[in-house]
Amino acid sequence: MDVFDKCIKWDFVKKLRLNDAYPYFKPIQEKMGTRAIVDHRHMIMIGSNDYLGLSGDSRIVQASFETLQRYGASSCGSRFLNGTTTLHIELEEQLAQFMNREKAIVFSTGYQTNLGVISSILGRNDVAIIDRQVHASIIDALRLASCKILRFKHNDMEDLEKKLKTVPKDTAKLIIVDGVFSMEGDIANLRDIITIKRQYGARLLVDDAHGIGILGKYGRGTGEYFNVESEIDLITGTFSKSFGSLGGFVAGDLDIVDYIQHQGRSMIFSASMTPASVGASLKALEIIRNEPERRHQLNENTKYFISGLRALGFNTGNSETPIVPIHIGDTMRTFVFWKRLMHSGIYTNPIISPAVQEGNELLRTSLMSTHTKEELNTALRLFEEIGLDLGIISGQKKKIVAK
Repeated sequence: MDVFDKCIKWDFVKKLRLNDAYPYFKPIQEKMGTRAIVDHRHMIMIGSNDYLGLSGDSRIVQASFETLQRYGASSCGSRFLNGTTTLHIELEEQLAQFMNREKAIVFSTGYQTNLGVISSILGRNDVAIIDRQVHASIIDALRLASCKILRFKHNDMEDLEKKLKTVPKDTAKLIIVDGVFSMEGDIANLRDIITIKRQYGARLLVDDAHGIGILGKYGRGTGEYFNVESEIDLITGTFSKSFGSLGGFVAGDLDIVDYIQHQGRSMIFSASMTPASVGASLKALEIIRNEPERRHQLNENTKYFISGLRALGFNTGNSETPIVPIHIGDTMRTFVFWKRLMHSGIYTNPIISPAVQEGNELLRTSLMSTHTKEELNTALRLFEEIGLDLGIISGQKKKIVAK
């Protein structure tokens, strides 16, 4: 028996490549806001998490360039030793102020944030109660923590309470949910989760990677959206979505975050967030604070696109956010739909198991505040044309997009 046998025998990807249906690791040759060039084709990008359109904003690019000139390309060390710059501290202070928290610290990526936070605060005798659809980084962090894990049905408060009833009262408990769920775009039922949390003496961590910057009056995310910010014990987030940069952070009470900073292995044993990413994130935070019109336009684009898809007969689930799923329910049909859209100049993301459960395969689209009505109408027309041809929609619904 050879440890590499499973690699050699694994033929799923080989078959996709043979059928010119391999959808992953597609090299983007150029990206210009809502447009991209892939395989030498000009595309409308509706598969990016750049919700506020900041990754290519000239102010963000300039901030990155100025930081590069001042600090170089890398700190070449971990935050714990030689990798902390004055800009890291400034970003953390600005984040804590923005999030109305006592302290915030930044990690090199959002993935590493969840890894470091969760594995440092949970131990073998603790229990994590998680929504079944939380991000993979949370699952990996819990494996590292070696704690007991209880999973409740997605956004099902009755099942959450059922799971909590099985945990002894004197056991330390942490409920973990995404604020906005990354595949289907629906929002965690935070008000009810908090009511249950109080009743059972649990703590609450919200991974708001896809909520911060787009939800709430000031863009502070899901907690602000539901007016329950003070009831959330820890918030994790990322700079690779609305901020248009790279990195992650956790915000919460001083003692808790200070402990994480000195115990989180992905903080201590990883090189720090690059200076250019820190500079870009600082400038993005300034823009998020001062330009609420970006959130307003994003909300308008989201409503327009979802209503257009639903009017054509597509199933977009319960999404209320710029993450808009098109449910297909079959792996090969999902890949075929994705391929037809790519050849027509529309960039989307095909999502299959294990990212979603088998039978829930979908195309994941995501909107930007900088999308124009013309771009959205073009995408809707192509979705209609290909959806009809593949039998995914019937053509009986009202057509709202002019030819």
